[in-house]
Amino acid sequence: MLIAIPDVLDFATVAKVHAIIDAADWIDGNETSGPQAALAKRNRQLPEDCGAAREAGEIVLDALSHTALFVAAALPAKVFPPLFNRYEGGQDFGVHIDNAIRLKRGSDFRLRSDLSATLFLDDPASYDGGELVIEDVYGEQSVKLPAGHLVLYPASSLHRVTPVTRGVRTASFFWVQSMVRDDGARRILFDLDRGVQAVAAAKGQADPAVIQLTGVYHNLLRRWADA
Repeated sequence: MLIAIPDVLDFATVAKVHAIIDAADWIDGNETSGPQAALAKRNRQLPEDCGAAREAGEIVLDALSHTALFVAAALPAKVFPPLFNRYEGGQDFGVHIDNAIRLKRGSDFRLRSDLSATLFLDDPASYDGGELVIEDVYGEQSVKLPAGHLVLYPASSLHRVTPVTRGVRTASFFWVQSMVRDDGARRILFDLDRGVQAVAAAKGQADPAVIQLTGVYHNLLRRWADA
């Protein structure tokens, strides 16, 4: 499932994140690359253990915890501390697939990367190129979202970032280990959750149909989830 999640960060919070990360020292983006990705990757990145990355990452994590659409779509068990990258001057990231297991440097924190996420931090009109192109079961999907919006997609997907030929493209990126490993099962639960919310809005939470459908949702979650 590929889903765009709007307004994870509002305008003021995007500006706050930018103020933190723009003042930091950026390094070569291959700091976190696996062997395959290192052959295709040309960008800059904040060191994951630097203070600016930690401070800005906490802002992103707090926003995610209050974004109902993200929680419903991802059903997160663990979220990798957000990282930050930047493309400019023709930099790009060729076709690659994310590592199955992500380990936070200098710690014992690790997760299975079920989902990948990119949170855009720049106005798309301020740069040319920089589309995130994701290959999924529906073919190629090209994504370039407003600042503060996020795209969530299976980490098993082949994906790339097209060259940025004008301006600067800055983003936060991270991975999610979901309580529900299977992407198809997550999609069923997400669609059912949206349906339950729609019926509840029309009939009220106490309506018997809402109660029954809510029970079906939780019984499926109980069957499929590893909490």
